[in-house]
Amino acid sequence: MTRAEVRKTYKLYVGGAFPRSESGRSYAVTDAKGRFWANASHASRKDARDAVVAARAAFAGWSGRTAYNRGQVVYRIAEVLEGRRDQFEAELRTAEGINASRARTYVDASIDRLVWYAGWSDKIAQVVGSANPVAGPYLNHSAPEPTGVVAVVAPAGPLLGLVSVVAPVIATGNTCVVVASEPHPLTAITLGEVMATSDVPGGVVNLLTGPQAEIAPWLASHMDVNAIDLTGVTDPDLARELEVAAADNLKRVRRPREEDLLATPGLDRLTDFLETKTVWHPMGL
Repeated sequence: MTRAEVRKTYKLYVGGAFPRSESGRSYAVTDAKGRFWANASHASRKDARDAVVAARAAFAGWSGRTAYNRGQVVYRIAEVLEGRRDQFEAELRTAEGINASRARTYVDASIDRLVWYAGWSDKIAQVVGSANPVAGPYLNHSAPEPTGVVAVVAPAGPLLGLVSVVAPVIATGNTCVVVASEPHPLTAITLGEVMATSDVPGGVVNLLTGPQAEIAPWLASHMDVNAIDLTGVTDPDLARELEVAAADNLKRVRRPREEDLLATPGLDRLTDFLETKTVWHPMGL
């Protein structure tokens, strides 16, 4: 007797759960040869709002943790991803049509990238913070703190690209709402499953799938989003539209730029979504 295959249902990842889009919509995702692979949820404006609410609710608890503890959680994502590498390698081969060696390279780089950012989580404050010399009987210290809720438009690389934009955001204490790669959304939701089992609190990372041109404008104009990363926006007109929308409440904007995802990252992704607080205190009291 032939058993029926259990097909996977790809949903959104919002607030630590996997809901379907409230609109009930989905869109077909094809493999590298153009064949139907699966249906992905088509996130709506309401889904984007729900994701922002979840990210805001999680921000106080996540940013209030010690930097060392956040690093442990990011490292835990790497541990679970390592244990599921075969699944991710298979998904990358199907999605991008690459060979086994190339897929292994991308998975290895994604795991290493998580470990790299995990290690920086409790060190970045010492690098970009300072004790400032002042002319007077005062102590003057500057220290970084997270910006808040960050909207991220992920690049096409369905695993390494996603890890490269999400890991620095959460390692520095921010929470995020991510618009996954439109042509390759399925690996993003599988990564959501990893995060759901990696001690990442619900709402710290929220993943939406669907057309970036439909979802991203609502995030760019949302008044409770503090910053937006446009890395995955390839249309210059859309990028300009999102920047204009972000200006309504003075969001920080990281503009699209050419990047080699396999190269060792710098510190810019860690510092882009940090604010600097300076504290004065009198001496001798």
